[in-house]
Amino acid sequence: MNATVLAPSFVQENLGDIPVARLRADFPILARSVHGKPLVYFDNAATKQKPASVIEAEKFYYEHTNANIHRGVHTLSQEATTAYENARETLRRFLNAAKVEEIIFLRGTTEAINLVAQSYGRSRFQAGDEILISALEHHSNILPWQLLCEQTGAVLKVVPINDAGEFIYEEFERLLGARTKLVAVGHVSNALGSVNPVKRIIAAAHAQSVPVLLDGAQAAAHGEVDVQALDCDFYAISGHKLYGPTGIGALYAKKAILEAMPPWQGGGDMITTVSFEKSTYAPLPHKFEAGTPNIAGGIAFAVALDYVKRVGLANIHAHEARLLAHAMSRVAEIKGMRVIGTAREKAGILSFVIEGVHPHDIGTILDHQGVAIRAGHHCAMPVMTRYGIPGTARASFGLYNTLEEVDRLFDGLKVVVDMFGR
Repeated sequence: MNATVLAPSFVQENLGDIPVARLRADFPILARSVHGKPLVYFDNAATKQKPASVIEAEKFYYEHTNANIHRGVHTLSQEATTAYENARETLRRFLNAAKVEEIIFLRGTTEAINLVAQSYGRSRFQAGDEILISALEHHSNILPWQLLCEQTGAVLKVVPINDAGEFIYEEFERLLGARTKLVAVGHVSNALGSVNPVKRIIAAAHAQSVPVLLDGAQAAAHGEVDVQALDCDFYAISGHKLYGPTGIGALYAKKAILEAMPPWQGGGDMITTVSFEKSTYAPLPHKFEAGTPNIAGGIAFAVALDYVKRVGLANIHAHEARLLAHAMSRVAEIKGMRVIGTAREKAGILSFVIEGVHPHDIGTILDHQGVAIRAGHHCAMPVMTRYGIPGTARASFGLYNTLEEVDRLFDGLKVVVDMFGR
């Protein structure tokens, strides 16, 4: 059976008042073909594509403003510093942080979680203290805590998930206790799309004076995040998951917590004075930003955030929910297809297996149909172990995807089934 390639009309799909076709025109890469077929990009949980405005923002910086920040009196340095600090303010507004000092620019979610583990945790945790995570976590919210446990003698405790891929809140309540020193959970699962009950988790933890870190890498592009309303203590995000550049992200943390934390790395720009006898450190947020940062990335990250805000996070959420619902309505057409992760509250992620077909084979065959998905364990090996599988095929949706593209995915899956004689 040959895959059907549909003309990209997209005539009836809007995000709010904005036609999807108009949004797609903002993303240059979507005009390309793969193996002679129009690209369908369904690997959005790994990284989003970038609108032209983000690409141009980086280009403009290097062509017109390239200079190091904070330390120069010349015009280029002053302009670069202003643009970079304005980007920090854009991110503060995006997350609704109370103060701009609560926004630390970093390489991404992974570095943000490692910063908290090493700066906050290493100086506070002792043997027998407990760190509570969930069985849904990305490796980036497992390994930093395992390393910290090895360093301090703390113990990692794991909240299990049910067969639908949902956080078992009753088990969380059972595990949360006097020894718990931190709760660190993903806001949205990258492997399954499950949305965790984070407000309820935070309220329960705070009732026992336990701080909470949220891994927001997958959540921030799919709906409004208000860190003050959540009342989380830490929130970590990555720019490339939010239609921005790679190599840039941020940690939000409450100011009082950050002020009490020691610097994590030493170097330029994070100091006030340096001598061989003693050094003093810069005020927030610069205390945690040693060395020359990704200046162009930070500036372009802000442009991406403004783009997402203009489209509307509520509109994006509703559109991705339509795409997921359409995909779920077609699952029964594919013999042997089983969805992994059927939580009642889900982001736009379809993780699945097909009986008798390795996920890598699914991904390879779909690639030859012009459809890009992710295949494997998705940096969430404990999730795969929970279901007794080596990995899944994962189609994840973004604001520029369409119902027609979902149909192309399923046309491609029919090719997979035919090739394996099912």
